[in-house]
Amino acid sequence: MSVTDAQPPAPDPRADAAQEALRDRIAADSLTTRRDYLRIVATVSGGLAVGGVAVASGILHRHGDPDGTPEPKRIADAILPGESLAFRYPGDDDRAVAVRLEDGTLAGYSAVCTHLACAVLWRKERGSEGELYCPCHEGIFSARTGEVTAGPPPRGLPKVLLVEEADGSVWAIGTARSGESAREGLCRQLGGTRPELAERLGCPGVSARAETAETERSERT
Repeated sequence: MSVTDAQPPAPDPRADAAQEALRDRIAADSLTTRRDYLRIVATVSGGLAVGGVAVASGILHRHGDPDGTPEPKRIADAILPGESLAFRYPGDDDRAVAVRLEDGTLAGYSAVCTHLACAVLWRKERGSEGELYCPCHEGIFSARTGEVTAGPPPRGLPKVLLVEEADGSVWAIGTARSGESAREGLCRQLGGTRPELAERLGCPGVSARAETAETERSERT
């Protein structure tokens, strides 16, 4: 009696064909996944590059340059000392922030960093008065004035002009550009659309412009 090693069964041609098809499917799926990933990365990178250029060149909308005078908007029933509030003004796409300092000072600003348009956050615990902070590139702005105190932002935050009514409610009534005072911003906006109100506020140059406009109207009629 002889003992021989067991011979493996003959390969099944149908099994080989199935395995080959599976390998082809996996390879195709992997290639598709890699291509999709590269396409997504390229799209996102391109979008970030375009966005950065748009902000740097001033293409994107900025606070302080609305079309006409913004409508007043009630943003809160009250804002207590040490509190902040995120809101939208002058348009629904414009991020803004209001802060009440411990001494009662109420201030409002655009919440869009002047560096690359990242969102600006309120950090109450920083310093004696808190700070407005951009986490993207460590930009820091004064909570009292909106001016740059650290980091790469090239200019201070545009202001959102706030008023408080007798009942404690807080209203946004206009905007001011970077480096512009609240009064200058309000006079600039009212001068073109509400000259009579701007004149009542004592805005410089408004009376002369109003007289010129009235003279031109009289000459046309």
